[in-house]
Amino acid sequence: MATGISLHIGLNSVDPRHYEGWSGPLNACEADANDMADLAHTSGFAPSRLLTRKATRSAVLGGIAHAAKTLKSGDMFFLTYSGHGGQLPDLNGDEPDGKDETWCLYDGELIDDELYSSWRAFAAGVRILLLSDSCHSGSVSKALYYQARARSVSGTLYRAMPDEVALRVYQNNKKTYDPLLKRRDLSEALGKIKASVLLISGCQDNQLSQDGTFNGLFTGTLKTVWNGGTFKGSYRGFHTAIGRKMPPDQSPKLSLVGASNPAFMAARPFTIEAKKKKTVAKKAKKKP
Repeated sequence: MATGISLHIGLNSVDPRHYEGWSGPLNACEADANDMADLAHTSGFAPSRLLTRKATRSAVLGGIAHAAKTLKSGDMFFLTYSGHGGQLPDLNGDEPDGKDETWCLYDGELIDDELYSSWRAFAAGVRILLLSDSCHSGSVSKALYYQARARSVSGTLYRAMPDEVALRVYQNNKKTYDPLLKRRDLSEALGKIKASVLLISGCQDNQLSQDGTFNGLFTGTLKTVWNGGTFKGSYRGFHTAIGRKMPPDQSPKLSLVGASNPAFMAARPFTIEAKKKKTVAKKAKKKP
């Protein structure tokens, strides 16, 4: 019997002491985390939640490390994040646009290289499902376009740390971030992942994710498509169905890193028990 563990992170604000006076207020990130934890529980996972003040760098990395130590081949880890996305300068040369994407956790940013490096601790045969309802802007010009648009649309909130805040946070915390940003072992993590990691993100790298009243746009749309478990298709079909209901300026992204696992991609979403390959026994032919 396969084991499923899940961790759900939601931050409606961050600690202004680290983020240079910016608290990053959002509406629905904690609701996203609670709803995803409920979905996980219904699907048979053992869920835990880290909401706002509890969603620190050490707590998130510790939760991932606990799952890595616990799970074995055939098991599944389900991780969700709802909150602001940020950027830091790429200092190890692994990003084409010169920027590392981050999650804005309560007491500091978690760099994408750190997240991918954490997958190396998982055993071969483990499946990891990651849903990220946050912004990952890949170019400065695109980010500025969306920020201008966000200011012009009454009541619209985007889950992106403003550029001027990102700059201040980095400049005043270089001693914390530079050693992580320069680590080449983190940038080389992708080639050493034995588990299979399936990511569905709330938008493309050059787009922003909308917050909402009851859920983020991506999470709310995902819930609508899932429809209490009536959806019966594959992850690829799930991603396509969500994308069809999203606006053109927010297109969910689907990617798989680590060990190739076509059966994982073809499985019904949130299914813990992995589908086993059918083997057809060949009857030995008798010699005449």
